[in-house]
Amino acid sequence: MSNADALSGSRASDGTVCHVPSLDLAAIRRIVRCPASMKDPDMTDAIVRDSNGAQLNEGDSVTLIKDLKVKGTSETIKRGTLVKNIRLTGHPGEIECNTKQVKGLVLKTEFLKKA
Repeated sequence: MSNADALSGSRASDGTVCHVPSLDLAAIRRIVRCPASMKDPDMTDAIVRDSNGAQLNEGDSVTLIKDLKVKGTSETIKRGTLVKNIRLTGHPGEIECNTKQVKGLVLKTEFLKKA
């Protein structure tokens, strides 16, 4: 069996194999970052905790404990910034939120404390 036969893909007109990876639903969710309201109902809700171990819920306010550079921008969110009305993502280590500087931000909970 050749390398081309081992790949699951389709052949282009010039005979090359175009490999298309198969993604499961969980992988697609990680890529797309579905909002918490669109989560699959059969997913078990993990308890989300901040850096001090306090449980975080939808709509809570949190404070940053470290200056964070935002990828893809020149913005830095400063330590002590209050972030209101957080949304849970379904991943225990991440939350979604909006700040004055950046909208649609995903933050790791290890850099947050409950306000």
